[in-house]
Amino acid sequence: QVQLVESGGGLVQPGGSLKLSCAASTSIFSIWNMGWFRQAPGKERELVATITASGRTVYADSVKGRFTISRDNAKNSVDLKMNNLIPEDTAVYYCYGTDGRVAWGQGTQVTVSS
Repeated sequence: QVQLVESGGGLVQPGGSLKLSCAASTSIFSIWNMGWFRQAPGKERELVATITASGRTVYADSVKGRFTISRDNAKNSVDLKMNNLIPEDTAVYYCYGTDGRVAWGQGTQVTVSS
C-alpha cells in the first residue's frame, strides 16, 4: 500500500504564495503519474494539476500561469508551487498518484484570506 503524505498548507493573504509537497512511500515512484486535486466546502473534488512519469503536465484552466507542478524522482516527491493566490483557491488539497493502483494523500488545508 503506497502512502502519500502532503505538507505545506496554511493561511496566506491574497496575492501570496505557498508550496505544497507530497512524499510517496514507493521505490518505483518514477513510474507513477502524480497530481494534485482540491475540494472546497460544498463543492466536488476537482483536478488542479497532473504530471506524468515522463514529466508532461496538465493544469486546470483556473490555475494556469499561477501554479506549477514538479516532481523529484530522487526524492520520491511531487510539489505544487502556487503563486498569486486568490480566495477561490481556498480548499483542501490532495495529492494523488497512480501506476494502475491509486493512492491518495490525507489532504492539506489551504486558506487564502486577508
